[in-house]
Amino acid sequence: MKPTAGLILLGWFMLGMGAALAAESPQPPAKTEEPPSAIKVFLSREIVGPALPLAEVQAFCESRVPLMPKVATAAEWEAQAARLRTAMFERVVFVGEAAKWRDAPTKVEWLDSIAGGPGYRIKKLRYEALPGLWIPALLYEPEKLSGKVPVILNVNGHVGGPGKAYVPKQIRCINQAKRGMLALNVEWVGMGQLGAPGFYHSRANQLDLCGTSGVAVHYLGMSRAIDLLLSLPNADPARLAVTGLSGGGWQTIFISALDGRVTLANPVAGYSSFRTRARHLSDLGDSEQTPNDMATVADYCHLTAMRAPRPTLLTKNSKDDCCFASGHALPPLLEAARPIFQLYGKEHALRFHVNDVPGTHNYEIDNRQAFYRMLGEFFYPNSKDFDPKEIPSDGEVKTQQELEVSLPEKNEDFHTLALALSRALPRDPHLPTEKAAAQAWQKLRRVRLSGVTRASVYDVKAIRFAEEEREGIKATFWKLSMGGAWTVPAVELVQGVPKKTALLLADGGRIAAESEAKKLLSEGYRVVALDPFYFGESRISARDFLFALLVAAVGERPLGIQASQVAAASRWSAVEHKTGPVHLVAVGPRSSAFALVAAALEEQAIGSLDLHQPLTSLKQVIEQNVTVEQEPELFCFGLLEAMDIKQIAALVAPRLVRFYNAGPDAKTALAGLADFYRTLGQTFDPVP
Repeated sequence: MKPTAGLILLGWFMLGMGAALAAESPQPPAKTEEPPSAIKVFLSREIVGPALPLAEVQAFCESRVPLMPKVATAAEWEAQAARLRTAMFERVVFVGEAAKWRDAPTKVEWLDSIAGGPGYRIKKLRYEALPGLWIPALLYEPEKLSGKVPVILNVNGHVGGPGKAYVPKQIRCINQAKRGMLALNVEWVGMGQLGAPGFYHSRANQLDLCGTSGVAVHYLGMSRAIDLLLSLPNADPARLAVTGLSGGGWQTIFISALDGRVTLANPVAGYSSFRTRARHLSDLGDSEQTPNDMATVADYCHLTAMRAPRPTLLTKNSKDDCCFASGHALPPLLEAARPIFQLYGKEHALRFHVNDVPGTHNYEIDNRQAFYRMLGEFFYPNSKDFDPKEIPSDGEVKTQQELEVSLPEKNEDFHTLALALSRALPRDPHLPTEKAAAQAWQKLRRVRLSGVTRASVYDVKAIRFAEEEREGIKATFWKLSMGGAWTVPAVELVQGVPKKTALLLADGGRIAAESEAKKLLSEGYRVVALDPFYFGESRISARDFLFALLVAAVGERPLGIQASQVAAASRWSAVEHKTGPVHLVAVGPRSSAFALVAAALEEQAIGSLDLHQPLTSLKQVIEQNVTVEQEPELFCFGLLEAMDIKQIAALVAPRLVRFYNAGPDAKTALAGLADFYRTLGQTFDPVP
């Protein structure tokens, strides 16, 4: 049945009326965001800004980098260089368990060979850098060998997946073999076949936490390769060269300066002075390039000079889009090394090459031919037949699969080595059970903790930056200048007339501590929320964790700086606010760690301590496979070897320290702490 015209009109009328009624009926109000609380506004207030933390850490690091010594004769320099090598080995490279690794024999296993190209073969092998850690390698060997020939160690950089199969590296090795040299192409940990997560360079610091040098793994990987090369029947020990790009350039200068067997070195775009790095952030390097305490012994300027009088070619790229561009990286190195080479009358042995085409981060043909020229001049000085022009070899490049070398099913890496070391740490974990012995133990252990963390006692100059009041809460914004080196921003919150003071820290910076600040205010505390080094507003915005590495390289420790700043702020507050020792509250595992160290070292100004979501053992950092870029201060060199969280907490006793939300293993990890409190006359369990 069809609708009539009247029904249709009625329908349209009803639709129109419905729309009109809907338009006239009240609509629910649009949701609006609640304005931020006064506490959040105050905690978010900018005090120091983003530029100051960077400027301060740059000046802090730069001022601690050693300058080149003044010497008048080659003999004076020889004495200096010998002292530097010894100190580098004893204080930087072979520290802890690495001293035992150094004495282990070099094991080499030769595997199958594959056809190379005209005139050479490729032999596959693996060698043990340290017990249980095998490195795959390829020997490019001329088919016709007679007498002694040059040997070249070719190291690679951060080329990721390709590793030793990186095409420019293959071509370089092929050219060496075609010229009658023995070329060893070694894999670098973290790259190629050794690209497993456990070899990631930022996990080398797990070894550092255990008191064993992570950079030793890199050094032994190279020194064992040199052992291997010199064991070859046709190897000429007077003609041994090392070369590599980027991280390979770093490897080149590191081994070539410290190992006197290296005759000729050509680091390509691989390093610059620590002073240069502090100002040119592109040059800030990974863990191995910035090892703990290196700059307390030597800068890379020293290492370059330590090459004298041996032939050395410094190759940089003019438009390097990665790091170590020639314009800023090269001049300080030449300025340091030239006078030393001149003392030997060997200024001609120090060369440099700047690549303009393509000029980017590369070891392409122009840079390779510069290396060949260096080899020809110093390894074949009387040969009229040596031609530095590259021999075309692109058709002989192999695939990654063709160059793969079999490895043991179980191969140690940074992580597995650190796990094994951590099981026996700390060295002396037992807590005394008699009061006099416990107090003597605390006194000695505080000295040790201060030494391991490189803690300082900072004087504080407080600058009242601004004041504001909202919703019955008064805020005072402070700049706390500490030791003339650091400016720590602080927000003081007061509600009513407080009788006690709490210092508040958080992993997310003070801006993330709103709920905890509110709770403390409601409990009658004056709240002083801090952003110590590397946190919140004090975080370095550019290349952040790399500056933490640089701080450790110049002999300081980020954990010690943070703890020292918290301790200094506590002393300042005790004087400024006159409410007695502060109550310290930390939220998060990182803040809890340096708050605990601060409380352990500062006996007078810190009265009690609450830790939320804290670590209960430093071993958790290793067990959870954390990297230094995630939690840099927790990798304080040798801290786990000296003491764990339980022992540090025992240094706070009999003052109260509470572990909140510490995880299911907290009671086990901190077992014995309650007994230690009883030993000191306090009935208290730190794990609520």
